[in-house]
Amino acid sequence: MIGYISDNLLLPILDFFYGLVPSYGLAIVALTVVIRLALFPLSAGSIRSARRMRIAQPVMQKRQAEIKSRFASNPQKQQEELGKLMKEFGSPLAGCLPLLVQMPILFALFATLRGSPFADVPYTLNLKVLPADQIAAVEPKPFTSASHSIFVTETDHVPVIASLPGGTKIGTGENVQIQLQTKSGQAFGDVVKEVENGQSFLPAWTVTKGESIVSVSKDGEITALAPGDATVEGKIPGLAARSGFLFIKALGQVGFYTDGAVNWDIAILVGSFGLSLFISQLLSGMGMPANPQQSTANKITPVMITGMFLFFPLPAGVLLYMVIANIFQAVQTFLLTREALPDNLQAILDEQLKQQPATATAGGPAGSRLPFEPKGGNK
Repeated sequence: MIGYISDNLLLPILDFFYGLVPSYGLAIVALTVVIRLALFPLSAGSIRSARRMRIAQPVMQKRQAEIKSRFASNPQKQQEELGKLMKEFGSPLAGCLPLLVQMPILFALFATLRGSPFADVPYTLNLKVLPADQIAAVEPKPFTSASHSIFVTETDHVPVIASLPGGTKIGTGENVQIQLQTKSGQAFGDVVKEVENGQSFLPAWTVTKGESIVSVSKDGEITALAPGDATVEGKIPGLAARSGFLFIKALGQVGFYTDGAVNWDIAILVGSFGLSLFISQLLSGMGMPANPQQSTANKITPVMITGMFLFFPLPAGVLLYMVIANIFQAVQTFLLTREALPDNLQAILDEQLKQQPATATAGGPAGSRLPFEPKGGNK
């Protein structure tokens, strides 16, 4: 499903924006905004549900305990009363469904930005070399890699797979040819012959594990040298992987620290991601009763996730998408905090704020609201 969404939805949108403004950086920004706008109703539902559950949860927990205690000997009545409670406040799981629905699209967007044209596309083959007297007993099982859409021009891309007709188990002394082809069966080498500078898109094959086990030629022919496990990888250059955008030196660049130097463009993107995530989390708690545990999590989580991207780096193009998406999320959260709550939840919120010290509320002094907080309780 991820590949289908990428090939049939996201890449056509990308082609459209690149046709309007020939900049892959701007195309990433436009693609991100379009997808986030399309998913706005779903993500808004999750934000609304989280906001309402944060207010209602203490009351719901108290009411649930009372119902279970009162009707402990009558399970049917207990379920009936719990159902009424859920109908009154909503289910805590209500915000999960919109999130689950939008996940395939977000995963596809993430996969799209990690592939061609924004980054070099790897094809990895894990091989097992067996002694010649054992390979005869092995039933060949053809191997086919996942498909990747490879850009051969700014607007032309083809789905390409790597395959081994005889499978990934080979005998010592055998030579096997990696076949790189489109889903229709056309050799990728023939495809690139039809475009200018097409030879630059042919993969560079290397042995990444088990150099004493196998060797591979530049055109993808594998020679089995000795029994054991090995990995062969070929990378097809991304058309825009080395293209810059604003302060970003290369959209396909990976790593905060490479070759003994700090990549400050990556550092800025990672820092911007952490800051935008922190702001978004702060906005989600505006006007809410103070929650020390949540406050601590809001401070620690952005630091942990940001630090993770320093040790598990992503291409600059993906980081650009994540920063834009976080900014969009922060704006969306700010707008939704201005919505009026249902009467019952507004009454609960007012009571919660009154019960807390003036310095303890998340949104300001007890009983007061921020300038954007709603005054009424209309639905």
